[in-house]
Parts: sequence; C-alpha cells; structure tokens
Amino acid sequence: MSLPFPRPRPRDMDHPLEARSGKLTEMHKGYDPRILIFYPIVAALLLLILGGFAYQQLFKADIYHERERLQHQRRILLPAPRGNIYDREGRLLVGNRARFEVTLNLDELRREFRLEYLRIRKNYRELGDKDIPSASQMAVIARYSVVQRHLDEVNRIIGREARANSRDLERHFRQQLLLPYTLLDDLTPGDYARLAEQLPVRSPLQLTATSVRDYPHGSAASHILGYTGATDDTPVEGFPGEDLATFKMRGTTGRAGIEKRFNEHLQGKAGGAIYRVDPAGYRIDPPLMRRTPVQGRNLTLSLDLDLQLAAEAAMEDLTDDDGTRIAGAAVAIDVRTGEVLALASKPDYDLNHFTPRLTPATFKEIEDEGGWLNRATQSFRPPGSTFKILTAIAAFRAGALEPDTEIACHGALRIGDRLFHCHNHRDRGPIAFPDAIAKSCNIFFYTEGLATGQPALAETARLFGLDQRTGIEIDEGRRMNVPDPAWKKNTHGESWTAGDTAQMAIGQSGLLCSPLQMACLAASIARGEVRTPPTILHDPARPRLRTGQTGLTPAQQAALLEGMKRTVKTGTGRRLNSPAIYPEFQNLEIAAKTGTAQMANPRGGGKYLNIAWFIGFAPAENPQIAIAVAMDGHIPGEEFGGGAIAAPIAGQILKTWAAKRTPRQPE
Repeated sequence: MSLPFPRPRPRDMDHPLEARSGKLTEMHKGYDPRILIFYPIVAALLLLILGGFAYQQLFKADIYHERERLQHQRRILLPAPRGNIYDREGRLLVGNRARFEVTLNLDELRREFRLEYLRIRKNYRELGDKDIPSASQMAVIARYSVVQRHLDEVNRIIGREARANSRDLERHFRQQLLLPYTLLDDLTPGDYARLAEQLPVRSPLQLTATSVRDYPHGSAASHILGYTGATDDTPVEGFPGEDLATFKMRGTTGRAGIEKRFNEHLQGKAGGAIYRVDPAGYRIDPPLMRRTPVQGRNLTLSLDLDLQLAAEAAMEDLTDDDGTRIAGAAVAIDVRTGEVLALASKPDYDLNHFTPRLTPATFKEIEDEGGWLNRATQSFRPPGSTFKILTAIAAFRAGALEPDTEIACHGALRIGDRLFHCHNHRDRGPIAFPDAIAKSCNIFFYTEGLATGQPALAETARLFGLDQRTGIEIDEGRRMNVPDPAWKKNTHGESWTAGDTAQMAIGQSGLLCSPLQMACLAASIARGEVRTPPTILHDPARPRLRTGQTGLTPAQQAALLEGMKRTVKTGTGRRLNSPAIYPEFQNLEIAAKTGTAQMANPRGGGKYLNIAWFIGFAPAENPQIAIAVAMDGHIPGEEFGGGAIAAPIAGQILKTWAAKRTPRQPE
C-alpha cells in the first residue's frame, strides 16, 4: 500500500557521494603529535624487558641451575671400615666383623603413610570425638603405626616383641629421611638367616651388615689398643657435593689407646651417594653418583702377643692374704730398639663389651674395679730398692763408691735423731757392693746416698729420664717426681734433711715413677746408656738405639752387672734360679733388681700399699729383653714382695720369651 504523498528523504541523502567522501576525509585525518612521544618510551620498555629476559636466561642460568641443584639433590655418606691392627708377627689384634641389622626405608612408605593417615582421620570423625588431633599429630600417629606394623612382621619371623621408639622415629623422619631407619641392630646370624629367607624381595624392610670392631683376644692389651665410640661426624675426603645437604650414617672414632692416637690412619675413606629428591624430600632412584667406602690403613704394633698373654695370665687373679685383688702392671721392652713387647695392666676390661655400646652396668663394674687406669703408663709409685741401681751409678759418678767398696751393716744406722733399719734388721757385718745389690742392703745404700748427696742423686735420676714422660704413642700420666729441697718445701712446708737423702737412696722420699719408666731404665742399664725412648710401633728395619753413655768405667759397669746377676743367683730374686720352677733358665743368665716400696693408698681406705717391684734384663751378657713389674699389695710388714710377687710375673714373661728363642726339635 502506498502513501498518498512521497516520504521525505534525509538531507544528506540528496548528495550521497559528497556526504560519504566528507566522512572519510574526517576519519583519515593525520596522527596527533602528542602521541608520538610515547613510542620511544614503549620501545625502551620493551627492550628493557627483552634484555631482562635475555640476562636471566643467558647470564643467570648457571645461578638458577645451581639453586635447583642445591634444592633437589642430597648427599648420603657411608663410613668406611677401620684398618686392622696386628702384632709384630702379623697376628690380628683388632679387626672388623659384620653386625647384622634390619632397617626400614621410610621414603618407600609414602603411600602407606598417606593411607594410614586417612584411615585414622576417618575413624576419629566417625567416633565423633571432640578432641580430634591436629593433622600433624595424626601424621605422626600414622607413621608410627606403619613402622610398628613392619616391625611386627620382623618380630613374627624371629620371635621377638620389639617396639619402635616414637621419639627416635620422628627425629629420624624429620632430620634423616633419606637414611634407612634402624629397627633392630643386634640380629644374630640365625635371625639374619630367617629374615633373609622370609622377607619379600621388594619389601621396604632391608637386611644390612655393618662393620664393627672385633677384638679376638678379649681383654688382651686393652689399655694399649683402646676402644672406639659412635660418631655422626664421618670424615669426608675428596667426596663431591660438599655444598649439598648431607646425611651421614653413624660411624666410629677412636676414644682411647691406639684407636684414638692413630684414628686418622685407621679411619678409612668414606663412601656414599648423591640422590635427587622430590619436593617432599623423598629420594629418586637411581643415584646420580656413588662411591664405595675404602677401608682404613692397617697398623702393626711392636707387641708380641705371646708375651702379652703370658704377662696378663701371670697377673690374673692375684690376691693378698685378706682376699684383696692385687693390681699392677708389667712391661717388656726390646733392649736394642726400644720397641715395647708387652704392656699389661690389671685389672682391665673386655674390649668386646664396647660393641655395639658399653652398658652403664659394665661401665660401673670397670670403674669400681679400677680397670680404666693403665697402670703401666699412668700409675706412679715409689721405685723402692730398684732405685739402688741409680744410687750406685750416682755414687760411682761422684767418686763416692768403688767396685770393691765394703760397708759394715749392723742392721741399723742412726741419722740425726732417727734410727734407720735394714730390711731384715740383722747384723750382716761387712758387705761388698755386688752383694749389697743382690741382698738389697739398706744400710749400704743409706751410707752411699749420704756420701753422694741429694743433688747428685736427683741429677742422675733426671739423667735417666725419671722426671719426664717417655714419649710413647699412648697416653701417659704426669705425676712422675724426682724430689729435691724445693719440692719438699712447696709440698710439705718443711726443709730437706739427711734422713730424706737416705730414704731417697733406697727409692722413697717422694720419688714417683711408672712401670714403663722403670722398664726403660732397665733397658738403658742393659746397654750401658742413659735413655731408652720406647715405641709401640713395629719397624723391622728400626736401627739399634744409641743414646748417651752412663759415664761408668768398665770396672764399675762390671761390678753393677755382677750385683744384678747375683740378685737372681743368690739374692732377693733367687726364685727365678730354681730349676724346679724355671728349668728354662738354666742356660739363661738374668740380671735383675727387686724392691718393695711403701706409700699411702691413693684410693683411701686407711691402708698402705706395699709395691712389689722387679726390673731386669736377659741375657745378662748380651741383653735383648728388659722387664719391669710393679704390683700393689696390702700385706702388713711385707718386705720381700719384689722377689715373692713381682719376680714370678717377670719369670713367666721370660719363660715365654726363652721358649720362642729355642729352636723346636723335630718330632
């Protein structure tokens, strides 16, 4: 239908092309100059961003790679087995043995931990308990439950009822997740065999054999060998990844004796591995690198196991008449080289008690017996009549004594206002120097000591090293003492008297020395020299010792040696000359000196100690072995302990030594 009149048209429609061209002209008008200033700014910002990206990607890539490495890699260190220790003949004194453990790899239990956590949370919610533990507490409960479940499996197989320690477990989980968690560390070989047979191959439970110290001879040479203890400070030598977070399996370190003194030598080279870990800290197999531990270096000691065992057996279970156990020490030294052949101290301790760990009860037992003290190097006693050898040397050097000197012994000698007795209180009459040594005549040496003087006695004692440690490679005490007027004044607040000099001449008046020092003295006398530096290490090519001479003439040296030989033949050590007891000695001439000293008991109790001494060497004319024995006793009035108690111990050592020198007859 059309309209009655035409529709009006818009104004711009009268000239459409004109209108359209005008619109286009307005749309393509030139850029606004004010916008142009932003172009270089935007370009600069884009270049800055691109440069930053390039810098981060090209120049800091190594830094980010290093951060990623530190965050996602962990280092695990495994201690090496310690080196073995042998005696001079190659016999094993300390070795290693396998110790069986069952461990659990916690990083393989992630799924079990999660499922157990969900189960525990569900149970709490179903019970409607208002005191629901926190999520972290439930995680701890879940871990313990899973670990105990695996331990119950072990208990079932080997018939035990062990329980996991929740505190240890959590500490291990938080601090040493990558290391196996030890469930049991004292498996018997039978336990190990049953578990190896019944545990699944892919079980997180693993059987391991760690290396622990083994002492095949129990308590033999325990004070020399020493013991080890557990340590978390495993030494690392040349193992890569020192900047990584590191986990260390527990190793061992020397705590006493040779084990401590030569710890670095015996320690070995640690091994281990470097692993990648996931964000939760669990390791990803296989390791990025692995190194096998290298066993420590072996050590050969100068000890002769046969002599060591003989010395310890001779001292074992010795008691006084009142049942008190006699403690003491014995030392044997190679005269020519200073190598220690035996160094025994009683009471002692069984070194195997330290594996896997020393119990408090055993520690207390050793402590109550006095077994920790190495009496050969750390116990200091008056040398008693064995010091008369040094009194004689001092008198010879001072011109107060001649080889043929005789002195009348009437059983007592008045010095000042005191009467000093000979040990047997008998009138001997005239006694010559060699017999004075053999019979240990106090009156003879009181007289010679006074004639020689305290300064010369002290000088001679220091010349032979009695005022200082010997320098052996194991621990020594510091309580040795050579007395003089200054010492007495400082210690007792009193002046030195002639009686002190007389007492010093027979090995009292504050003189203190160790059995090792006296063994060195015996070795020095045997060579006619003044020092014997001892060593506990064996060297087959060790040269013969050469130290300063005693300064004695051949006649004086011969007279001293004769007196020491008569000690064994007819004197205080004549028990060693008994064919019935020691038939081996009929062709072995021994030079010796015995003695018995008195001192207050260092452990109290109101008793005095009588220290039985023996020092000597053999063969007398060609010395090869020197011995010192010191035994503590409590028998009142015992004056002949050196010959009765100490000499037989030396006899057993010499008997063993002589038997080894005698060629075996063909059967």
